[in-house]
Amino acid sequence: MRNIATFLLLVALFGSSCSSTLHHIFDNKTPHEKYADKLDDTGLEDTPDGRLWLAASQKALSDAQSIQLPYSQHGYFHSDKPRALGLEFKAKQGERITFHLTKKTGSRFALYADLFKNGNSSSPLVSADTTSSQFSFDVNETGFYTLRLQPQLYHNGEYSLSVSVGPSLYFPVSGKKANVGSVWGDDRDGGKRSHEGIDIFAPKLTPVIAAADGYITGVSEGGLGGKTVWMKPTDKNIFLYYAHLDKQLVQEGQSVKTGDVLGLVGNTGNARFTPAHLHFGVYTYSGAIDPLPFVNRVIKTATTVSSKNITGYLKVVKTQKISGGGLIKANTFLVPLAVNSNGYIAELPDGQLVKLPVASVQVVKQAIKPSDALVTTPAVESKKS
Repeated sequence: MRNIATFLLLVALFGSSCSSTLHHIFDNKTPHEKYADKLDDTGLEDTPDGRLWLAASQKALSDAQSIQLPYSQHGYFHSDKPRALGLEFKAKQGERITFHLTKKTGSRFALYADLFKNGNSSSPLVSADTTSSQFSFDVNETGFYTLRLQPQLYHNGEYSLSVSVGPSLYFPVSGKKANVGSVWGDDRDGGKRSHEGIDIFAPKLTPVIAAADGYITGVSEGGLGGKTVWMKPTDKNIFLYYAHLDKQLVQEGQSVKTGDVLGLVGNTGNARFTPAHLHFGVYTYSGAIDPLPFVNRVIKTATTVSSKNITGYLKVVKTQKISGGGLIKANTFLVPLAVNSNGYIAELPDGQLVKLPVASVQVVKQAIKPSDALVTTPAVESKKS
């Protein structure tokens, strides 16, 4: 009965923390929104260019380019017309996505960055501009997300972007000898059930530590987990479960800081015939979820992309196939927006964005001119069956 009461208390705490956190996040306007307000104040919002700038910000979300994390690109925004670039990626719950956004030295423009959960373009999850070169986001829901980049109106500039993936929590067992030996979904009891956590093997009596700031919601003994500790991280809608402990060194209701010792690695409960280890679990209101993304010590970073001249045009060397079955004619001129390890993200004369390998285009070293940005002959033809 005590365990059931504790669980209900956790559920109540879960619900109360969720609403207060969301309210706090969206109290203030983003840098992008503040700049849009300035356009309105100066009357530019009602000009053709102002309307195009606002339209470009929405188009970047609907026409986002798919990327895989970790990711790196070198980019340039031209000032011939308003543009924005959306980058769509998938992220797992528990990961911390870190963005590094830097302008080329001497560039005098602001670049606005906004992260959206796909399907919700009205409320950015994280917002920044290039006055800050690094910002992070802890993924609360597995799914697709879009990072939008957009410069000020009438400004051009060069920048670099890199996106890395790491854990949002601290590793829960101290020492270099601790390692994950069994993961989420592994068979248990001859396949009768699956593993709802990860097992971190370490020498017996190795300190088990708080993976975040928070407080202890339960300390108990018995059942499959043996000696266990539950904790609730501050400002996160999850609960952490530590099982098979040899000793518990905290009390229910106690506040803890990241790295505080909660107990010692053991093999109590149904682990009495296995090597000493910590069973570590992460729970939400809906039940257990995979803890590995939360504590994976491997930081995934992308290799730096070699800088290329993207301040002029690209010219297609020979007819190219693109996704959707279309063809881009040879000698078509494109406006490059970015270059990554796979090639260019570039704009066709009709405004459509495409991805092309580096070898398929030739860099034309000349400045972009508004009159040259549009051509009268179609650049893309539908592929005939």
